[in-house]
Amino acid sequence: MGLALVCGAAGVLGAAVVQAFEERGDEVVALDRARLDLTDPDAVERFWDELARNGEIPRWVVNTVGGYRAGGVADAVPDDVRAAFGLNLESAWWTSRSAARHLVDGSALVHVASKAGVSGGAGAAAYAVAKAGVIRLTEVLAAELAPRRIRVNAVLPSVIDTPQNRAALSEEALVHAVAPAAIASVIAFLCSDAASAVTGTAIPVYGT
Repeated sequence: MGLALVCGAAGVLGAAVVQAFEERGDEVVALDRARLDLTDPDAVERFWDELARNGEIPRWVVNTVGGYRAGGVADAVPDDVRAAFGLNLESAWWTSRSAARHLVDGSALVHVASKAGVSGGAGAAAYAVAKAGVIRLTEVLAAELAPRRIRVNAVLPSVIDTPQNRAALSEEALVHAVAPAAIASVIAFLCSDAASAVTGTAIPVYGT
């Protein structure tokens, strides 16, 4: 148990992660966009500095922030590409930077990437490339923080069973959709002493 910081807590998956931590007895700081813009590096660092001043450095950090952007490479709209990179990759980068500066021995950071970051991605090029960047960021940071015994991992959902996806996708696309609670349980495991030997991984949570 410990203090958990959940970024993107207002989303369906973020809320499920908050619930998973609370049910096992962790104290949770639930962070959403209304409270902090995670694409603003200075704002992110000020937030972490405030946590440190208050003696509230988390042991577990989970970044569920992200957003899907449709579109290919050839027809890409610059603003859409920048938005996709900012929401999916830059937010992960700045959270990682501040976490790397403040976390202590025995802590863990988990990013939510996507299956699109390792395969497929047609029709959502900027999203797929950004999520691939999150996976590589996870690997690089895990190596960087290993001497300090801070673990960094990622989970790779495919289709998450959310009201938004049920409204937008076909029944065929939803056959293997994974419940947010199931993904949250994997994240909670990675943020536990039971996963003390696991770092630098990108774990598929594609469903069955």
